[in-house]
Amino acid sequence: MKFVDEAFIDVAAGDGGNGCVSFRHEKYKEFGGPDGGDGGRGGHVFALADPNLNTLVDYRYSRRHEARRGGHGMGSDMFGAAGSDITLKMPVGTIISDANTGQVLHELLNPGEVITIAKGGDGGFGNLRFKSSINRAPRQKTPGWPGERKNLKLELKVLADVGLLGMPNAGKSTFIAAVSNARPKIADYPFTTLHPNLGVVRVGPEQSFVVADIPGLIEGASEGAGLGHQFLRHLQRTRLLLHIVDLAPFDEGVDPVAQARAIVAELKKYDPALHAKPRWLVLNKLDMVPAEERAARVQDFVKRSKWQGPVFQISALTREGCEPLIKTIYQHVQAQQQAENAPAGEVDPRFDRSLDDDYQS
Repeated sequence: MKFVDEAFIDVAAGDGGNGCVSFRHEKYKEFGGPDGGDGGRGGHVFALADPNLNTLVDYRYSRRHEARRGGHGMGSDMFGAAGSDITLKMPVGTIISDANTGQVLHELLNPGEVITIAKGGDGGFGNLRFKSSINRAPRQKTPGWPGERKNLKLELKVLADVGLLGMPNAGKSTFIAAVSNARPKIADYPFTTLHPNLGVVRVGPEQSFVVADIPGLIEGASEGAGLGHQFLRHLQRTRLLLHIVDLAPFDEGVDPVAQARAIVAELKKYDPALHAKPRWLVLNKLDMVPAEERAARVQDFVKRSKWQGPVFQISALTREGCEPLIKTIYQHVQAQQQAENAPAGEVDPRFDRSLDDDYQS
């Protein structure tokens, strides 16, 4: 399936039905009075966060979505039927914004979440509504209200715990294939990955996290160079970034330290908040480095790059060092989840039993 993470659609809720002017006509009953019913409301347009979807491709080729209008009121006190609603299924992580102003209207963050993106118009009043003691035969009615119409931009930010960052051919796709159930395309040329890949990493029974692999970045990515800039938004919701570096580049003239610094600089230009996220250094392709040279090469890289954070040494191809890395990642992600779910604020001292000298545990 083609991956699409941005789409523009037009939605139109249904118009309300018109009210009716009618009078009761029944044999042997004069002065029957008004019996015109109200119009029905127009159909709403809903958005549903569907966990089974991972792309907006359906909305690339189907842009116009309209709900049905409400039925018109009729005589004999018959009200119009409400228009049929429509529900648009979207991937979890979709941001819905106004295409004209750019204002963010909704974010679908929870599976099964349903929101109203366009409200149907209310039905008009029939002349039955205008009956009173001084107006016994009203001939007034009102038309139905128009439904909302919007031009929307849909933008998908995948929900992943860990994001992979690095140059093309750094081994990101090989790593995600080695540790998860994802099967991305892997080849010996740059920009093999053309769209984000999501993989679920199983650490143990009921222990897992989601990792996202985006196309590789190059210098100038924040200004639009290469492919990775189109998908940097997918890293904004991750809890941890893994900066994967090719420790044994094919071209001997390439300096891994310079490449790593360029990636960090592009990240900071694109979004300072993304640059401030926890980031770990993962030195890949150790299988290409002789065993006796590994320690010295790693030490030289860390020293020249002035890296202060955690450093991991792996070979995604042989899976050497991958197991300790994913276990450490899971512990970090789990700690962050617990911190996010912890109740905010301090305990009121009136209810803190630990301050009570007479309390016996």
